Amino acid sequence: MSMLFNSKPPLAERLRPVRLDDLVGQEHLVGEKGVIRKTIQSGNIPSMIFWGPPGVGKTTIANIIANEAKKPFYILSAISAGVKDIREIIDKAKSSPRSILFIDEIHRFNKSQQDALLGAVEKGIITLIGATTENPSFEVNSALLSRSQVYTLNALAEKDLLKLVNHALVKDEELKKREVEVKEHQALFQLSGGDARKVLNLLELVVDSVEGGKVVITDELVTSVAQKKIAIYDKSGEQHYDIISAFIKSIRGSDPNAAIYYLARMVEGGEDVKFIARRMVILASEDIGNANPTALVMANNTFQAVDVIGYPEARIILAQCAVYLASSPKSNASYVAIENALAKVRETGDLPVPLSVRNAPTKLMKNMGYGKGYQYAHDYEGGFVNMEFLPEKISGEKFYEPGNNPREEELRKYLRSLWKEKYGY
Repeated sequence: MSMLFNSKPPLAERLRPVRLDDLVGQEHLVGEKGVIRKTIQSGNIPSMIFWGPPGVGKTTIANIIANEAKKPFYILSAISAGVKDIREIIDKAKSSPRSILFIDEIHRFNKSQQDALLGAVEKGIITLIGATTENPSFEVNSALLSRSQVYTLNALAEKDLLKLVNHALVKDEELKKREVEVKEHQALFQLSGGDARKVLNLLELVVDSVEGGKVVITDELVTSVAQKKIAIYDKSGEQHYDIISAFIKSIRGSDPNAAIYYLARMVEGGEDVKFIARRMVILASEDIGNANPTALVMANNTFQAVDVIGYPEARIILAQCAVYLASSPKSNASYVAIENALAKVRETGDLPVPLSVRNAPTKLMKNMGYGKGYQYAHDYEGGFVNMEFLPEKISGEKFYEPGNNPREEELRKYLRSLWKEKYGY
C-alpha cells in the first residue's frame, strides 16, 4: 500500500495548470490586462525574473510560457546545477535560438555561474526565466538583471487557497474516489502559509490519513496530521522557510538559546551564509532599532564578514551576531513609524511640499516663493527652530512614537523638549 502511495505524483503536480486561465492568483500579471498574458500573446518573450514566496506559481508560469511559445524548454535548479550544466544547455540552445532556460532558486547561483549565462542572454541564444524568493536586486548579477524584466508574485490570499482546494476535490481523479467535506479550513491555510503547493499536498496527506469512509476535514485533524507527518509534506525543502522564521522569531523573542539552535540547523544544512546574515540585518533595524543602534552596525558588519570568510568559520561570526541581537533590548518603533507614514501617503496621495522647504536652485524658483520663510536651524539656540515641515493637510501629524526602552526614552525626552505637545506636553 505504501509503495502504491509513493508511486503517484503529489497532488500539486497532478493539478499543475497548463494554461494561464487555470492559474489561481497573480491577476496583476496573468489576468486579462496582465503584462505576462500580453507578453505571451505578442510572442515576444523577454528574459524575466519572477520574485515571490514559495508556491505562488513561479515555475508554473514559466512552464506555461514555454508551452505557449513553443520553444525548447530547459530547467535547472541553482541548488544542484553548476557552470558545466549551464554551458551544456547553451550549446544545445545554439541550434534553436531563443530556447527558454528556467532556473529555479537563481539567487543561489554564485557570480561565476551567473556570468556564464550573461553572454548567451545578450546574444539571444537563450531566454532566461529565473525564479527567486530573495530580492533580485541583491542576489542577481546587475548586468543580468538589467537585461531581464522583474515581476513580483504575491502570496495567495485565503480566497485563492479555498478555490484551489475546491478545484482539487472536484477535478483530481484520486480525491474524487473519496467523499471529502471541508468543514474547517483555517489550519489548512495557516500551515501552508499562502503556498499553493503546500496546501494541496497537505490536503492530500490529510485525506490519505483517514482510512475508508467519509473524510471530514477539521482544524484539529489537519493540525494532528501535519505534526505527525511534517517531514512528508515538507520534503521539497520548504522547511528552509520554517527554520529561518523560527530563528528570527527566537531573536525577536530575546531567546539566544533557541536562536543558536535554529542557526545550527541552518549551518548543518548548508544554508547560504548571506541569506542568514541578511535576515539579521533586517531584524536589527525592524525589531531592535534605536533601542540599540549598534545592533544594525553589528549585523551589517556580520553580513560583510561572512561574505568574505565563508564556511566553516562563518558559523562563529553568525553565532556572535545572533546572540548579540537576541540579548539586545527590542523596539519596532521605527518600523511602525514608516508603516504609519506609508499608510498616510497612500491615504492622502502626493501632497504639495510646503514652499518654505522646497529646493530653490534657480532665480525663477526663488521668485515663485520656493524656499521663502525657511528658517535655518543652526541660526537658532540649540540648533532648533519650531517650524512645520509637513504638508499643510497633515500638519501636526506624528508618525514616530519612541519605544519603551532606556535609549528611546532619552530620545522621547529630547523630542518632548523640542516639540512639546507632540511628545507629551
